Parts: sequence; structure tokens; C-alpha cells
Amino acid sequence: MKILVVDDSPTERWFLTDLLLRSGYQVATASSGEEALSKVRVERPGLIVLDVVMPGRNGFQITRDLSRDPETKGIPIILCSSKDAEIDRIWGLRQGARDYLTKPVRPEELLQRVAELATA
Repeated sequence: MKILVVDDSPTERWFLTDLLLRSGYQVATASSGEEALSKVRVERPGLIVLDVVMPGRNGFQITRDLSRDPETKGIPIILCSSKDAEIDRIWGLRQGARDYLTKPVRPEELLQRVAELATA
């Protein structure tokens, strides 16, 4: 399965990409919400790991766009954010995300959630 990792932090993108590649997944990356929207059309990922706090359009807005588009609404989205308030988690899920993890992401937790969504 191909996973699109979207994060404006090069360090975070590298960490997530390395973790997922070592676990046998194919990975594409994007450094902004706008880039993610265009890459989704080209890469056709089976899952998206998406940062919330990014310049320009944030992860909540991108999640809403993707979950309302008939072509992309079936792609599961895991939001990953440093925003750890319960209201942020609830808001992310209301926008269409399937899961919400807080940073720093624990590798075993992310891999478990990815595996669950990959088989759903």
C-alpha cells in the first residue's frame, strides 16, 4: 500500500517516511496542504498521514476537502498534530479523519493504526 505523508517539517517527514518504508509500505511525501491535494490525484495513496499545523491550508481544511470529494473520500486520513486538546481531535474527526494522533508520534502506535486502516 502507498501512504502519502504530509508535513511541513522536513524532520517529521523523514521520520515518518523512514518508519513506514522500513515497515514495508510505499511512501510519497508532500510538504504542504496544496501539494498534498495535487499529489493525491497523481499518487492515488491508500492512506494519508497528515499534519494539522501547516502554513497555508491546514490539515483540518485538507481533510475536509478530501473527505467531501467523491474521488478521494474513501482514502483514510490519520491526522498527526502537536495540538493535543480533545476539541482538536473531535474537530479533526468531524472533518473526515479516521484517526488523530498527537506528536511526538509513537512509532508502534502509528504502525498499529496504519495496519488497522489498511485492512478496514
